[in-house]
Amino acid sequence: MMTGLLEGLVISHLGQGIAVEHDEKIVLCQTLRKLETVAVGDRVLWTQSSPDQGRIEEILPRRSLLMRPSRNGKTRPVAANIDTVFVVFAIEPYCDFLLIDQYLAICENRNIDAALVLNKTDLPQSDAIEKELLDYEHLGYALYRVSATAASGLEQLKQALKDQVSILAGQSGVGKSSLTNAIIPDKDLKTNTVSATTKHGRHTTTAATLYHLDQGGDLIDSPGVAIFGLAGLSEQQLAYGYREFQPLIEQCQFKNCRHLVDKGCAVRPAAETGAISMTRYQRFLKLREKMPTAFI
Repeated sequence: MMTGLLEGLVISHLGQGIAVEHDEKIVLCQTLRKLETVAVGDRVLWTQSSPDQGRIEEILPRRSLLMRPSRNGKTRPVAANIDTVFVVFAIEPYCDFLLIDQYLAICENRNIDAALVLNKTDLPQSDAIEKELLDYEHLGYALYRVSATAASGLEQLKQALKDQVSILAGQSGVGKSSLTNAIIPDKDLKTNTVSATTKHGRHTTTAATLYHLDQGGDLIDSPGVAIFGLAGLSEQQLAYGYREFQPLIEQCQFKNCRHLVDKGCAVRPAAETGAISMTRYQRFLKLREKMPTAFI
């Protein structure tokens, strides 16, 4: 083992390197070529080359990892060691339940908890949406109703973020950035500190950044990432990603059941009889069609 190895936390990707926090100080690090891509939230071992510069030598084991699609059908890490993904959605632009299901399916397969955040509760809600939300609550997903503009429900959300590593996910226009600014009022100040400390001019707005919350816990803000993608999931994992399917999958007659019109399938009849949500089942079929063909 190398001498002089220090442990640090990756808090941001900057144009010229990676910002690593150690002992409440931030150091700009390069990475060893042979290392896989380092993600925000990674715990790493690094060596110091000058007072405010270093080199990442090793990525410590991760407890979870979120990926996003990259070029040529490959994937890239977005953030590591996340405990909970908070899926943010709103009545406007529209409630994208297909995207919500996609996030939840990924979390079910990635050892990450998931919770739902309905933003813009100052707008009128529809009965159809309330019915869908009830399905998620019955499945055990926590639902937080907030309004960043009216500053309502924020205290409950802040409590939920306490003492864990979280990330907000959701399509653009749902108010993720206004929520982040409400949760981290001094966000710009903290961001500028990272840029100044690492002598790296402007902090890019698309870079994922980890912020320490005043009440305890960390929030990874990843403004440039709306979609994590299904590229890393197999067809079986997608089905497992629907929490209500999990006990039924074991009852299917065949191990490779696709839950379409397969003989002895337990999932489809459960949706047809109303034992599980038919709209969620239909969205599963849609997501299945959207999957990269290599995984089906």
